Amino acid sequence: MNVTNRLRPRNEKQNPAAVLGKTLFLMYLISGILLVFLAFFLYKFDLSEAVIKIGTIAVYIISGFLGGSFIGKQMQEKKYIWGLIAGSVYFLLLLLLSLVAKQGMGMELLVDPVKILATLILCAVSGMAGGMLS
Repeated sequence: MNVTNRLRPRNEKQNPAAVLGKTLFLMYLISGILLVFLAFFLYKFDLSEAVIKIGTIAVYIISGFLGGSFIGKQMQEKKYIWGLIAGSVYFLLLLLLSLVAKQGMGMELLVDPVKILATLILCAVSGMAGGMLS
């Protein structure tokens, strides 16, 4: 085993923290754009609550998949793990922002363990799938 290969310095492109930060920014940018489209369709076509829920799930999946694909291409090793990490961190930041935003508005409405776990799995698996297919 060659020790110099293991100790080589990483450039900015391969720095995991920098790549994860760029990936999360990209994921939230995609989410924002898709949510604006969803809001436009809600305004124009008076969509039902079920369609809005499906649209929100689609936003999670698309953002997670594209973020996992991006980080997988950047890291080039263990792509599925990096995609899983990106999707999980994306979810955790969404959860944290939701908790902060709902602080005075009745936390019992926000804390539904089944929905939280389902959303975590959705974000993490879509990120992992994007990483695998990158």
